[in-house]
Amino acid sequence: MSVSAPAQPAVLAPGVMSAAALSGDEVLRELGVVAGEGLGGQEAARRQAQFGPNAVATHRARVFPVLWHQLRSPLLGLLVAAAVASFLVGERSDAVIIGLIVSASVGLGFVNEYRAEKAAEALHSQIHHQTVALRDGRATLVDVTSLVPGDVVELRLGDIVPADLRLLEVTGLECDESVLTGESLPVDKNIAAVAAGTPLAEQSGCALMGTVVRTGAARGVVVATGAHAEFGKIAAGLDTHPLDTEFQVGLRRFSLLLVYVAGALTTSIFVINVVLHKPIIDALLFSLAIAVGITPQLLPAVVSTSLAAGSRRMSRRKVLVKRLVCIEDLGDVDVLFTDKTGTLTMGRIEYMRAVPADGHSSEAVVRWGLLSTENAARDAQDVGGNPLDQALWRSPAAAGEWTALDGYVQLAVLPFDHERRMISVLVQGRDGRSLLVTKGAPETVLDRCVDVPPGARNALAAEFAAGNRVIAVATRPVDTATRSLGPEDERELSLAGLLVFLDPPKQNAATALRRLADLGIAVKVVTGDNAAVAAKVCHDLGLTDAGAMTGSEVDVLDDAQLAEAITRTTVFARVSPEAKARIVHAQRLSRGGVAFLGDGVNDALALHAADVGISVDSATDVAKDAADVILLEKDLNVLADGVVEGRRIFANTIKYVLMGTSSNFGNMASAAGASLFLSFLPMLPSQILLNNLLYDSSQLAIPTDNVDEDQLRKPSHWDIAFIRRFMLSFGPLSSVFDFVTFGVMLWVFHSGPAQFRSGWFVESLATQTLVIFAIRTRRIPFFRSHPSLPLTLAALGVVTIGAVLPATPFAHTLGFQPLPGGFFATLVGMILAYLALIEIGKRLFYGAAVAAPPVPRHYAGHRHLRRRAGRFSTAGPHPTPVDGEP
Repeated sequence: MSVSAPAQPAVLAPGVMSAAALSGDEVLRELGVVAGEGLGGQEAARRQAQFGPNAVATHRARVFPVLWHQLRSPLLGLLVAAAVASFLVGERSDAVIIGLIVSASVGLGFVNEYRAEKAAEALHSQIHHQTVALRDGRATLVDVTSLVPGDVVELRLGDIVPADLRLLEVTGLECDESVLTGESLPVDKNIAAVAAGTPLAEQSGCALMGTVVRTGAARGVVVATGAHAEFGKIAAGLDTHPLDTEFQVGLRRFSLLLVYVAGALTTSIFVINVVLHKPIIDALLFSLAIAVGITPQLLPAVVSTSLAAGSRRMSRRKVLVKRLVCIEDLGDVDVLFTDKTGTLTMGRIEYMRAVPADGHSSEAVVRWGLLSTENAARDAQDVGGNPLDQALWRSPAAAGEWTALDGYVQLAVLPFDHERRMISVLVQGRDGRSLLVTKGAPETVLDRCVDVPPGARNALAAEFAAGNRVIAVATRPVDTATRSLGPEDERELSLAGLLVFLDPPKQNAATALRRLADLGIAVKVVTGDNAAVAAKVCHDLGLTDAGAMTGSEVDVLDDAQLAEAITRTTVFARVSPEAKARIVHAQRLSRGGVAFLGDGVNDALALHAADVGISVDSATDVAKDAADVILLEKDLNVLADGVVEGRRIFANTIKYVLMGTSSNFGNMASAAGASLFLSFLPMLPSQILLNNLLYDSSQLAIPTDNVDEDQLRKPSHWDIAFIRRFMLSFGPLSSVFDFVTFGVMLWVFHSGPAQFRSGWFVESLATQTLVIFAIRTRRIPFFRSHPSLPLTLAALGVVTIGAVLPATPFAHTLGFQPLPGGFFATLVGMILAYLALIEIGKRLFYGAAVAAPPVPRHYAGHRHLRRRAGRFSTAGPHPTPVDGEP
């Protein structure tokens, strides 16, 4: 008989408010963890089961929200209410038919939209956010959602704090806590305990979930996760539904236009029918059906289907979008700001050589370069370290210096930041003497050096002209008693020499740049590197008109001057994070869609400022958090694929919008006109809804349609004025043939109400469905622009169903009557004449069309908090906070 091991007691996480008043050692004891060891794998799994995932939101596709999205239309509600009233007063067959048609329409939209939500869920699950934690005594990359109380976490520059932490070790740490407190200035952090009850904004001994490491580094222990963290509590009380993109704003404005049109038609038709003494219930049902008929009910389904199919194609091309609707915004881009490293260059930085200054050796320059790093342990490069340090570590020159490095002890570190662009370390040698070693951007290091040899500056200029990356290394002896460093210590340095690195241009970058140019996208380089280096790389890739500006030149310009300067500038070099954001903002005010591609902490502000923020899977936490689109491969060709896909989806969506609004508007206007002289309703409400359902069903194949090359070569965006003009121009053309049909049915075939309705049903369904072949392109259809096979089969299939429906056994139930053979001969002639008239109208309309100026984007409040909440999300149930600590 076996005896099971006793259950481990549940851990009580203190929470940040309680932990802040305790020392770090006390918190570690309370959590049952050793600072240098962290948690074991089995213990971490046990705590995960106790506390749940470190998440504040869910990206799971949910049935009921999608269903509610289909049911919440006020027109649909009115129609259902009117159908119920009709059932109660005896018109039960009509009420049942209307109910079935409405249910089919809702079901069709629900299935397609839910499939798109599932695609979005799968897409979101591919995007992983990781952090460095100690597990079983080793630094390990773990997913942020798997952190538990007791995990010991490493923080570095650019990290988003993955949970509420009690800090144990701090090196110059400053955190941007604006997402929680609204305070724009970074907050200094230390390891001292604070008095109990200290406000959240003054918790200097803790790092809070969702905040950003602006400078420095630290180690801390997790004291609260998920909905129990302070960020989780705030996010739970806020609507974290994703913010609308520009595409969604356009959809909303378009829907508002339809509301006005539907309201006007519905009211006028109802009044006309009542004045003509027609039954009020019939008049109400008819007018409501007209309103539903002019509304493209399956537009969300068409959009969702397009997005889901597009996301799958983009995923195969190594492009992931955080939200499906960002795909259309990507197609609207006409200016791309990008960094240089890894995008235009190989991104595999290789150490080339050391250029010693007078009185120094190449070996000494390499040694000082190896010592001046935040990662003191040799194995730290496995889970961190910047690319230049990694390139130096793995070089043959470094291998010969490892023995010499064993004689030095690192006493203090002043971490790198993007204002100083340097790192300094204080080391002590075997002889007991202390030395300050500074490494960083050559311009800033040389400014702090004394007696710089002229040859060093000449050598630096030559390396820049060759397109090489260079960092400078300098030293200064310091007092042995010194044990701390500050920016004021970086002075009176002696230049040791230069470390030269090679990052050659990508072989396919020139092709990618030409491809983006063919797509109407201007590419501008924004880099922290030297201007001469960036200009050389751009020139080698064919950007020969690469005018350059430096960050200091940008800083002296006001916004208007900067917007004008951007038009003649291709390279922005040595720019600060704030300057990058200013450049993006100025461009957005002057032109259309602006994208920014970056992967560093200094890119976060610009990524947030752009219409579309783009990053890569290997980027820093803060860059991936700020981005809308993640590239699995840092390649401009991959980005071009995404742009093309975005424009393809937008183009197909607009096809449905233009066709639906124009033909529906024409049909409904015809119905209003017919009500004036007919003694009966020109079409029954159930027939209008069936017509709309069949027509919309055929358009679900639009996402598969081909798109003309000229539509892909320029940015695409919503233009409500253009849609309105299109509707008012082509809608009446549809009405002309409707009235011809009325005349044929009344005066040629002498039809009664049932046959009249049957004839108009078939004609209106045929013309509004087949017109897609003309409206889908500005070219001559079939000859110069070919529709996709699924769209062709769907359109012809629906027209066939509509034509045979009056002759089926269901005809009487639906209020139809068989049509004479002569009607179909007349119908073919009318369809051909209608399509020919549409072609003439296209030439006149597009010849006079004027493009609308771009409208600057505006973002809503809580934008950063709501986007950051998506970082801490799982596909499981929505996490909910509890009162008090767990």
